[in-house]
Amino acid sequence: MYGNLIEQKPSPPRGDGQHLLVVVDDPRETELLATTLGLAGYRVGTAGSGAEGMARVAQHRFDLVVWDAGLPNAEALARGRRMAPADRPPLLFLATCDSLQTLVPELGPERADYVTKPLRIAEVLVRVQVLLGDSRPSRRTDVPCYGDLLLDDAACRARRGPRPLDLTPAEYRLLRHLLANAEHVLSKEQICRYVWGDFRGDQAIEKLVSRLRRKVDQEEPALIHTRRGFGYWLGCADR
Repeated sequence: MYGNLIEQKPSPPRGDGQHLLVVVDDPRETELLATTLGLAGYRVGTAGSGAEGMARVAQHRFDLVVWDAGLPNAEALARGRRMAPADRPPLLFLATCDSLQTLVPELGPERADYVTKPLRIAEVLVRVQVLLGDSRPSRRTDVPCYGDLLLDDAACRARRGPRPLDLTPAEYRLLRHLLANAEHVLSKEQICRYVWGDFRGDQAIEKLVSRLRRKVDQEEPALIHTRRGFGYWLGCADR
């Protein structure tokens, strides 16, 4: 039944001793990230350059890498051409808005994500937790869903019936937010702050919603709707 929303209770962003590598050339950002992630329960190593980061990834096995997208080798690391698929750690890029155009094509919904600068530590912790989710299957008790729309938060994958949805990280976050608030209208500002952490112009959110709608609503009934002048909502329109 489309009104039956099964929602998992969010757990606090807390690590289980996973080994993270922070590759940032700003000593203040490095200290902030290393200290915060350490206090959150992760083991943290650091590198101050792209070359040092690539060397450490090649020499040691990390559960996740936090990488400043402004450093060299960001795109090569995202493609993972220098290592076997099983050895590629999940990647969280720290990006400026200007760098997203070149970075986003390298990202996929499964193994890489980004946060924009200036950093919001709460967002960093949440993105890290999501990317590491598939290493903690015992914590997944329920699957967020609405009708035949299913989300797998551990792998950051979505499915409409038998059809997998090829979503970008921003599209996945938008769909997750709409699903978590199913049958409730969300304003553009609410959506922007969840997806990007700050407010963007109307055109940015309209384009994002349009791309997501084309991927989700290839089957009937349509699930993503516009309430003109108010925002967007997910649900069955004829309920």
